[in-house]
Formats: sequence, C-alpha cells, structure tokens
Amino acid sequence: MVRVLTGVQSSGIPHLGNILGAISPAIELSNQYESLFFIADLHALTTVKNPQLLKENTLATAAAWLAFGLDTNKNILYRQSDIPEVTELMWYLNCVTPYPMLANAHSFKDKSNRLSDVNAGLFTYPVLMAADIILYDATIVPVGKDQLQHLEITRDISKSFNHIFGETFIIPESKTHKNNMIIPGTDGQKMSKSYNNCINILNSEKLLKKEIMSIITDSKGLEESKNPDTCNIFQIYKLIGTDLQVEQMQKKYIAGGFGYGHAKNALLTLILEKYKNQRQRFNQLMKNPALIESELEKGAKKAKKIASSVMKRVKNKLGLMRT
Repeated sequence: MVRVLTGVQSSGIPHLGNILGAISPAIELSNQYESLFFIADLHALTTVKNPQLLKENTLATAAAWLAFGLDTNKNILYRQSDIPEVTELMWYLNCVTPYPMLANAHSFKDKSNRLSDVNAGLFTYPVLMAADIILYDATIVPVGKDQLQHLEITRDISKSFNHIFGETFIIPESKTHKNNMIIPGTDGQKMSKSYNNCINILNSEKLLKKEIMSIITDSKGLEESKNPDTCNIFQIYKLIGTDLQVEQMQKKYIAGGFGYGHAKNALLTLILEKYKNQRQRFNQLMKNPALIESELEKGAKKAKKIASSVMKRVKNKLGLMRT
C-alpha cells in the first residue's frame, strides 16, 4: 500500500513558494494515493512564542490547504499537536539517535555559530520529523532538495530502531516534485519568510501589490531591451503563467518599450486571475474558523487511529506493553 505524508509548518499564510513547491504538488499526488497532510504546529514552537499568533497561523495554513482543493473525505488533514503519540514516539527515537547525526543536520548547523539562539527543540527537530513520518507507516514523503537530508535522517533512525528491536517501521522513500522548483523571492533568493522576500498570494490585493512592487530589478530604462532570464519578475511569472503567456511576456522584454513597472503589473494581474477562486475560498474560511476546526478534528480522529496502531507495535517491541 502506498501512503503519502506531507507536513507544512504553521508559520503564517503560506506564500507562493509554499504553494508551488509543496501544497499544489501534494494535492495533485493525493488524487492518486492515500495521503496525510499535517500542520506542523509543534515544529513551529521552536521559533514562535506567541500563542495567539501560533493559533492564527495554524488556521491560516489549514485554510490554504482547503482553499487549494484538498479533499478531506479522501485524505487526512490534521494538526500535529492533536496526536500526542508523535511526541511519545519522538522520545523513543531520541534514545536510538546518535548525537553526531543531529549535530550535522542542516537545521542545527545553519545556526550553530549562534548557539545562544539554539533551543533543544531546534536541535532535535529531525527526530520529531522522523516521528511525524514513521508514526503513520508513510511510504512516500514529498520533499524539496533542502529537506532531503532530514528524510535521510528519518530513514537512518528507522533502520537503527529496526536493527536493535526488530522490524517495526516502514522505511519511507523521498519524492521530489517533477519540476523540483526553487521559487525565487522578491530579491532573487529562494522565497522564504526568514529572508522577508515572500509573495503572499492569499493576502489582500493591496498587500500583494506592495510585495510585487518590491521585486528587485536592474536599472534598465523603459525603452531598452531586457533579458528575461536574469529578471526576478519574469522568473516568478514563468512558474505560474501558461506557455502562451510566458512566450508573450518574453517577447515584450526583448522588444523593449516594456518597463519593469509594466512587468510587475502583469504579474499582479496574472496572480489575481489565476488564484481568484482560491483567494475567495481562503477568505471565506478565515471568516469561519469553526469550519476549519471541524475539518482538523475530523482529520485528527482518522490520523489517531493509524498512530495508535503503530504505537502498539512500537511499545510491544520496546517491552513497554502490559501483559
């Protein structure tokens, strides 16, 4: 049986990079296989310390998945913290995870030069991620290039546990999106909240326009021919436009008489048209948080059934089951 699992941190309204790189490909995959999607609010606690913000972020993340067409009758959408078995399993996995493995994880190494900013949650982040995956007998985990290492850590921890205690966990396989896209932000770097370079297509039109107008370009004048391949606006445009739209935009760049202000307005128009229905659905959901909570509770019941079954198997292997 193929079972797909995807998690997204509850760090606010998902931006264009989240949607193109994770949400849309995962929903497409869910049309083929049984799929679980979770809102990683426990992971978010490594950085978010405001409880109201965490709650709002969780609802916004769930609303985005629903707005983009996730079928919760066929698939499972749940909040990570609603399944306490995941933190219990994390402890068991901690006990077979060597320190050097975690010390070499990107999530820690990227901040290791500022150890005062590193909490234990950040250090053991890959172990919780491993628990997130193997608790549900997931066989496929869609990941971007930057998450491949964490998936390999999950596989290593699972194999180590199986070696010590006997066959217990399914070893998951990674699946990168067919296009394996790196979504550029407004400054040309990878789009990320930590870089403050995001385009949030579910924001109000006013805020969305402000973000698009902040895209960094070179200083070529209106009449000059421009190279679309080196332009941040065009790199984003071509990820979401049709082949015809991209071809027409490319010709305008090369011909000249087409300024970066024109290109930014074209990108804004494209986003508003392409994601009109999703934006409307997202706003409707955010005005009705009880509906979002209902969907998350429904998903948690389904997820807990799988998690409870796996935990019985784990505790039996560990000698923790009562006779």
